[in-house]
Amino acid sequence: MSSGLIAWIGGYYFKKSYARDRGFEVEYFPMAEPAVFTWEDIVARCGREPDYVLYTDRSFPPPLLGVERFPCPTAIYAVDSHIHSWLPLYAQGFDLALVSLRDHLPFFRRRLDHDHVVWFPPFPIRDERPPEQPVHPEWDLLFAGTVNPETTPERHAFLRELKARLPNLEVRRGEFSELFPRARVVLNIAERGDLNFRVFEALATRSCLVTPRVGHGLDRLFRDGEHLATYDPADMDGLVDIICELLADEPRRRALAEAGYAEVNARHRPEHRAAALFDALDALGLAEVDKRLAVADHVHARYLKLVYLHWAEALGDTPLGRRYLHAAIGR
Repeated sequence: MSSGLIAWIGGYYFKKSYARDRGFEVEYFPMAEPAVFTWEDIVARCGREPDYVLYTDRSFPPPLLGVERFPCPTAIYAVDSHIHSWLPLYAQGFDLALVSLRDHLPFFRRRLDHDHVVWFPPFPIRDERPPEQPVHPEWDLLFAGTVNPETTPERHAFLRELKARLPNLEVRRGEFSELFPRARVVLNIAERGDLNFRVFEALATRSCLVTPRVGHGLDRLFRDGEHLATYDPADMDGLVDIICELLADEPRRRALAEAGYAEVNARHRPEHRAAALFDALDALGLAEVDKRLAVADHVHARYLKLVYLHWAEALGDTPLGRRYLHAAIGR
């Protein structure tokens, strides 16, 4: 099976031309807030039955009800499995799971086998690029992102301690492509130990990046000391030493920035991930659908019912909560 109509629900991370170039038509279902869709909803929106249904994680409650019974190939791109422990269960209702965090691949291998749980690393979603003209750095050290003692308490405490050690730390919010090139060193923080998109977004702007030493395949994608510099989040003294050494060594900063930028350009741009996505969809066939439909009742009872009950309880007596309760009991 190849090309055809994709009902694409959730986040849309690629240029539409990537799908067209591969012969796919896309009906996009944007999600600005939690919502649910049945097969009938999808067919009505598309005007016909789609050839594929793809859900790309928006960190919302599960949007597809009855997905285990959809009569076409289905795929899920799971990004926030470090936040939402229900995602691996929900994924069992699909034919293919694309998983952002490599260390979580085993959690998704339940009904889905090894070939249908695929590592799909992060990438610079906005396709950040360095400025056309070189920018003179304004800041020694920059962290760009939200810092709030209520919503990001660990990040707030970490940066407060680092600022006490390094007063030249700058904290800003805004477009990464505008901010990162204005710093000699860009700092990344992984508050939950995930391999986050900021790694790729910083390298994509030809920045010298210092990022936490996490798992999830970071060392398979980039080499410490060649493409970027890594630190132990529990060792503030070590982090300060790494930053000070980089600030004192401009040739090394430039070498890291150039090598990281080249690696992103070679393997981790949106077009690389889009090609992997459409190759994976192309490989799905009706055999996977038949296999799923044959065990749909079991998949619902063992996996999806638990997810729906969780959200029914979390949302309570609300329209969405009642939809999840009905879905859990098979109505």
